[in-house]
Amino acid sequence: MLTYTLRRILGMIPTLLLISVVCFTVIQLQPGSFLDQYLEDPRVTKETVASVTRQLGLDQPLWVQYLTWIKGIVTQGDFGYSFVNGRPVSSLIWERLGWTVFLALLTLLVSWAIAVPLGIYTALNRYSRRSVALNFFGYVSLATPDFLVALLLIALVLNLGGTNVGGLFSPQFIDAPWSGAKVLDLLGHLWIPMIAIGLEGVAGLMRQMRASMLDVIGQDYVRTARAKGLAGRRVLWKHAVRNAVNPLISLAGLSLPSLISGTIIASIVLNLPTIGPFLYDSLLNKDQYVAMTLLLFSALLLLIGNLLSDLALAWADPRVRFE
Repeated sequence: MLTYTLRRILGMIPTLLLISVVCFTVIQLQPGSFLDQYLEDPRVTKETVASVTRQLGLDQPLWVQYLTWIKGIVTQGDFGYSFVNGRPVSSLIWERLGWTVFLALLTLLVSWAIAVPLGIYTALNRYSRRSVALNFFGYVSLATPDFLVALLLIALVLNLGGTNVGGLFSPQFIDAPWSGAKVLDLLGHLWIPMIAIGLEGVAGLMRQMRASMLDVIGQDYVRTARAKGLAGRRVLWKHAVRNAVNPLISLAGLSLPSLISGTIIASIVLNLPTIGPFLYDSLLNKDQYVAMTLLLFSALLLLIGNLLSDLALAWADPRVRFE
């Protein structure tokens, strides 16, 4: 297992280099550049534009810009300079990464805690009214965009007399030190983004778990376990659920890139301090080093997620072996 993990990690290096080339090329192919705002301003002279171009390093050939960016990442951990914010990209990302990871992991854990039992229930009681209602709820949730759910929740809270529904804190707690009152205020704001972002995930996981359970409970080894006289609960959890959850483990790694790009519109609607809106703004403002870094980081999360899901699958299922 250790050899397999090391081999996978080493294999990420050339993959990330190739992805970095793709990210750089895609960003450079977009029409216009950050300097367009200066070129369109009649108050800015050509000499000023040329000076800004030299300061930002945009007068260099594209291959030089790319090699300079990669060299800074490898040797110094420097991801470039944000043209819009006038600060290093790394400092801007770290400010938002904590809340992004917190919201994503919390939503993922809650989604699994809700979806897996619902998937098991709907599979074991497939013809009951509750199961039909839950399946219908799942279809509706999958078809409803997360930003629409966010807007509906905001409208509901406002109609009920609530205020300060956007963001994660009320205005008086944004820059305040941590305290019990600030934690309670966070919990009062947290349920809206969790429902808006996690509703689709709950529905998808529930449908996947239901399909896996329906496939597993008809297998020969489940019928054999029942024929041996094992307790129904033991057959369910040790044989059926343990094997039915494997596809969900494989799909879990694909959810990590959503830390950046999966909930951009909902995060904008809810005014969340996450990386998604930051990526959107960087693309609009043609802040190339921020956009390239976030795209590269998203690809890295996908590679890490696939590795972690493979390792988790091998741990959960003894039949899986890696040479």
